[in-house]
Amino acid sequence: MSQPDQSQNAGAPPPYDPNGWRREYWRSNLRLMVVLLVIWFAVSFGAGILFVEPLNEITFFGFPLGFWFAQQGSIYTFVILILVYAVSMDRLDKKFGVDEKGDDDAADVAKGGEQ
Repeated sequence: MSQPDQSQNAGAPPPYDPNGWRREYWRSNLRLMVVLLVIWFAVSFGAGILFVEPLNEITFFGFPLGFWFAQQGSIYTFVILILVYAVSMDRLDKKFGVDEKGDDDAADVAKGGEQ
């Protein structure tokens, strides 16, 4: 048996992949989740536990900063990360054409309802 010549396909476009956009969409979603989880970990575990002693030397609204991060800051950061994720996913959905366009009538027809 002979090996196919790779030099013939060197300039050809890659083969058509009908699910390529799904892989890219999921890869982008996972990248976003990892970045947000790293931020969450750094704030909640890092600022609230690991670096609490140095941060306690700084006061924030009359409380030591390390204590504030452990009690309130990590919660505020988590809520902000949820909002960032929601906005980012809306943009990602629009980029890949899978966003919710408000076509409730079309959804009803697809489910078997009447127009």
